[in-house]
Amino acid sequence: MAKEKNLECSFCGRKKAETNLLIAGMDAHICDHCIEQAYGIVKEEILQSSKSTLTKELTIKKPQEIKAFLDQYIIGQDETKRAMSVAVYNHYKRLLQAKDKNDDVEIEKSNIILVGETGTGKTLIAKTIARMLNVPFSIVDATVLTQAGYVGEDVESILSRLLQAADYNVEKAEKGIVFIDEIDKIARKGDNPSITRDVSGEGVQQALLKLLEGTVVNVAPQGGRKHPEQKFVEVNTKDILFIAGGAFSGIERNISKRLNMQAVGFGASMDGESHDKENLLQYITPSDLKSFGLIPEIIGRLPVLTYMNPLDSIALRAILTEPKNSIIKQYAKLFLMDDVDFTISDDALDFIVDKAITYKLGARGLRSLCEAIFTDAMFDLPSSNEKVLNVTKEYCEFKLSNTKLKKLKEAS
Repeated sequence: MAKEKNLECSFCGRKKAETNLLIAGMDAHICDHCIEQAYGIVKEEILQSSKSTLTKELTIKKPQEIKAFLDQYIIGQDETKRAMSVAVYNHYKRLLQAKDKNDDVEIEKSNIILVGETGTGKTLIAKTIARMLNVPFSIVDATVLTQAGYVGEDVESILSRLLQAADYNVEKAEKGIVFIDEIDKIARKGDNPSITRDVSGEGVQQALLKLLEGTVVNVAPQGGRKHPEQKFVEVNTKDILFIAGGAFSGIERNISKRLNMQAVGFGASMDGESHDKENLLQYITPSDLKSFGLIPEIIGRLPVLTYMNPLDSIALRAILTEPKNSIIKQYAKLFLMDDVDFTISDDALDFIVDKAITYKLGARGLRSLCEAIFTDAMFDLPSSNEKVLNVTKEYCEFKLSNTKLKKLKEAS
């Protein structure tokens, strides 16, 4: 008994009576106070180590370097690439700025909203930036989101996907990029929000507010609905860059109405300014988004507004062959893996572009057409002795004439 009273902590010297718990080792003892202190030191060391690792992994380039990288994968869209490059550069400068306690200037986040027709490259530009910066990246579809408690996915599920992309490294996820697609589908359904409960429209916008601005969110690591017995991970969204994209089909009417509002009278334009009616999106302003159905609070949290130009025949032709991962280069590589020598004529490329313009599906239309033209060859050639495929305009016409694409076009 006397020997037990003489026991003390080998680190701080506290007697057993002065501690709540004294753990014995081989030749030493440690008290609960020292355990708590050691745990705090270890936790801080791990946190600092992970932060320095993240800083080393984060690849920051100047705006011109970011745009030059985007030019390798994305055709045209110079205005958008410039705006995105500056916004991303400023965002990551904000993350790496020295924590000066005497500095009263706090840089706000530069969340981005992209407006453009389907197939113009909204998702591609966000993916390409994330690849260049070496940060976790996730794409979420706004159409499946609903207010908490309703059928659908909670807004917090956005961060579950980002956590999964970061291999559940919370610090790494907190420096990532989230692309919210189809943001226009959660527009307010009517001017009077009190008529019905808009749980998948305005309700989702309101739930997104704190997430976009920056807050600590309890996230279910595996996704799904929340329930009380589930373990949560705390994620701070203060340093996560959000990029929202949407087609905003019909917003051109709002833009046209605004531009022509003062066509006559004292407020009319005196310089005879003309507008490009084929690309009204270039004149888009936050007020147009508000007219479309986005609430002012969410527009304010997406301060960088930019647009994607519609793709003309020159841009579509370039998309087919010029980028590093162009569609034709992808098919050439697929055929090469089966030792097939693949070539395609200029007339055939022009024919595919003309058809894509007819179907009005943008760059995605090019892929659909190529699949329809090359599917038979990709099915037959791997099992045959023929190792040469020369695609001509006549070949493309013949293959498309036997597909559902022609029937669909005739039906429309």
